[in-house]
Amino acid sequence: MQKRIFLTGTALAALSLVAPAVMAQADVFKIGLILPMTGQQATTGRQIEAAAKLYMAQNGDMIAGKKVQLIVKDDTSIPDVTKRMAQELVVNEKVNVLAGMGITPSALATAAIATQSKTPLVVMAAATSSITQASPYVVRTSFTLPQASVSLADWAPKNGIKKVVTLVSDYGPGIDAEKYFKERLTFNGGQVTESLRVPLRNPDFAPFLQKVRDLKPDALFVFVPSGAGTAVMKQFLERGMDKAGIKLIGTGDVTDDDLLNDMGDGALGVVTSHHYSAAHPSAMNKKFVEAFKKANNNLRPNFMAVGGYDGMRVIYEALKATKGQGGGDALLAAMKGQIFESPRGPMFIDAQTRDVVQNIYLRKVERKDGQLYNVEFDVIKDVKDPGKAK
Repeated sequence: MQKRIFLTGTALAALSLVAPAVMAQADVFKIGLILPMTGQQATTGRQIEAAAKLYMAQNGDMIAGKKVQLIVKDDTSIPDVTKRMAQELVVNEKVNVLAGMGITPSALATAAIATQSKTPLVVMAAATSSITQASPYVVRTSFTLPQASVSLADWAPKNGIKKVVTLVSDYGPGIDAEKYFKERLTFNGGQVTESLRVPLRNPDFAPFLQKVRDLKPDALFVFVPSGAGTAVMKQFLERGMDKAGIKLIGTGDVTDDDLLNDMGDGALGVVTSHHYSAAHPSAMNKKFVEAFKKANNNLRPNFMAVGGYDGMRVIYEALKATKGQGGGDALLAAMKGQIFESPRGPMFIDAQTRDVVQNIYLRKVERKDGQLYNVEFDVIKDVKDPGKAK
């Protein structure tokens, strides 16, 4: 009898230890943030992680009675690693949301896991148009390459640029940029005389740039992933292409805010189209830039940071709207259709496509307060992804 009482008491004691752990687990809301923290795209990971942590610092980590936990994983931009990490986060960590996705192949590798587990996947960086079609659980807060490319192709012919060579990284976003820039430039009476594609891994731009110099177009249109713009700019100038009268234009990845000051005066005058500049003149952006720099040893936020910051906002607001109940489908429904003011300007998540609709700005590199910035000089408002407009 005494033995039975002891065993019952022991079992109850064990249960009393387990119960708070289960309760604690139920009161935690987990975000699995998969990013390239090392390797070729490390600047992307650094910017998004810093922005996510800044958002949490500003908005707290208790939402709708849940303790928000950020679990950061480094996938080194290798899609197989991204997929494995996503599986582990869903199965072992039981995350409520997957997020990050530094490059398109990583996002596409994770899409099926999001679908199978009914876990919202908030894409904060990757920019190929088709990503949101890869899973009904994908929501994007970054941008798409067609959004940026089409806007520049409208501007170029009105400003004396008729013959263009395109130079893009040979993967999803680059192919999107090439296609939509060429289609729109041709429609506007311009001409793409050559389309060049550079390997994504260990790119050497030199032979491609030499070919462009020989072709003597009015301009070279460039897309390279975040972090690679400095090498393009350096080699463009080394070959004297600017002095040969060839203008450098591109999507904003080329004159990345994070790296712009390192490019030097050779970058002055380069025109790009993009959804975010650290020099965006709104009061909200000035506060964002100041807070980001203060929290990150004077690091300037770039377009990846704003994708991460706004991604966290979308997740937080969905958690508030669902009051922490209802699982992945309820969260997804609360993410669709969100309209808000971002450091980039006004934006919303299209309820049908789950993609970002936002302003695209034309910018020119100028010196301001002793530093180089992408200074906006025109805006195209509420741009949907042209890749889904057909």
